Order: sequence, then C-alpha cells, then structure tokens
Amino acid sequence: MGFENILLEVDGGTAIVTINRPKALNALNEDTLKELDQVFTDLGADDSVHAVILTGAGEKAFVAGADISFMKELTAVEGRSFALLGQAVFNRIENLPQPVIAAINGFALGGGCELAMACDIRLVSDSAKFGQPEVNLGVPPGFAGTQRLPRLVGKGRAKELLYTGDMIDGQEAYRIGLANKVYPAGELLDAAKALAKKISGKGQIAVRLTKSAINQGLEMDAARGMAYEAEVFGLAFSTNDQTEGMTAFLEKRKPEFKGK
Repeated sequence: MGFENILLEVDGGTAIVTINRPKALNALNEDTLKELDQVFTDLGADDSVHAVILTGAGEKAFVAGADISFMKELTAVEGRSFALLGQAVFNRIENLPQPVIAAINGFALGGGCELAMACDIRLVSDSAKFGQPEVNLGVPPGFAGTQRLPRLVGKGRAKELLYTGDMIDGQEAYRIGLANKVYPAGELLDAAKALAKKISGKGQIAVRLTKSAINQGLEMDAARGMAYEAEVFGLAFSTNDQTEGMTAFLEKRKPEFKGK
C-alpha cells in the first residue's frame, strides 16, 4: 500500500517510519493520522520487524503539531472525533508489539510531543524543542497529552508545561525524563538505528512480553502488575528462545534466538 504522507523503509529487523510533510513541518492532519494507523497496523503484524524508528522529514521538525489549518473550522463534534482518532492511533503505536523509538530531530510540539510520548524510547537531537502549546490556541491537548505527560515527568512539571504552553529544549527534556538521550543532529538517526539493532539482537518474545508487562502493569495496582509479570515470565518458559538463552548462558556462548 502506498502512502502520501508517510515513508516506510525496512532494513533488516528495523522499520523506519518517516512522516513526510516537511513543508508543513510534518503537521498531523486527518489523512496523515490514518496513514500512521495503517502503517503501524501492518508493522505490528510483521514478525520480521523487531523494532521501529519513527521520525520526521527535514531538519526543522519531528512533528510541529496537529494541522491548525485543518482544525480551525471543526465543530465541537468534529473536534471530539479528531481527538479520538489521534488517541486511537497513538494508542496503537504505544501498544505495538515491537518497541518504537522516536528519533526527534526538531520541533515536537502539541500533537508532535504527544506522538513522541506514545513511543517507548525518545532519542532527541540537540536542536529538538518540546512543548504542549495548545492553551495558546484556546484549547487543551487532545491526543492524550494531559495523560501521558504527567506519567512521564510527574504531575507538577507536566502541569507547568501544559498550563503555560512553554517550549523546552532537548537538554531540559532529558533532565525531566521526557527524553532518553540527546545527540548532535547529525548523529541522531544513526544512534536510533544502533539502538534498534541492539534490541533486535535480543530474544524477541522476551522483548515483547516485557513491553506488555510494562504497559499493562502500569495501568494496574502494584499487586496485580506483579501478578501479570509472573504470568508472562512463566509463559516465556514455553518458548524455544528461553531454552536457547539459558543454554547459551551456561555454555558461555552468544544465543541464537529464533523468536519461537
């Protein structure tokens, strides 16, 4: 299937998804969200893909936000539907079986910040800028920014960013826990590829079960989260990867995981 606003490249076990609207600073309109939903649906069903990198085309923006020219004339009902669409797409990315690495190469504002937060890991360039500036437009965030940001950086910092609409740079994003690492712009994509390759070399069933345990467990109380972890831990003992991993450890050799 061809996409108008998305580029997809698969290199070995790594898929690179690029939002390709550089003239609009990769802003998210309805068509782009639907294309993101389709590409991540396809990737989630592809067992040959072990990790996904999500980035934006051009040097200025990861995603500068939702498309304001598209949103300006929405009715209340249409606005709610647009928010629900964005939330559904970002939930699909967050719950993709494979880890998703955001390579944030510029502005990640509004919907762009919300998209980045739906990813598992955020690597950022030293020119990256984060923010939830929706209050400057007379609206609150609509793509789950009020939910994911406090969970990532804490309620106090999140409220300050959400109430003021202030932008922060990559170093500040790293300091408060919004970014995992900061790189010079020219090294960002290579760093993301190296991390994806490292993850791809691990037991893929174990990686997927770990992601499920984290995502599901964080929505439970601690006791139920630990019970869920025990379930997926036990499930791993039904796999060939567990046998290979532990045998290789005892034989002091590198494991050869097959994802089975």
